[in-house]
Amino acid sequence: MSDTTATSSCCSPTGSCHSQAATETAAAQPVTTVYEVSGMTCGHCEASVSREIGALDGVGTVQVELSTGRVTVTSDEEPDDARIAAAVDAAGYTLTGRAAQEER
Repeated sequence: MSDTTATSSCCSPTGSCHSQAATETAAAQPVTTVYEVSGMTCGHCEASVSREIGALDGVGTVQVELSTGRVTVTSDEEPDDARIAAAVDAAGYTLTGRAAQEER
């Protein structure tokens, strides 16, 4: 009887171990950015801003806090502030900038 363990190993001929699971877990982590938006006064405002930003490529989630005027955007990579500002403008509001990190 012969031993076939060596031929069914996951290790490469160079001796390094490789598995697809390790590659998949090395995916980039989402980026969360908080913006300040002025002019929102109601639930309709909230929904409009959320819809416009959420339609942008790479945006995963959008959370709008009407009481603070803050919009939290989670995306695949660092967001383009100009694209976010254009989406907020399309909804009828004004992006005043990113929220200061200390205030988050």
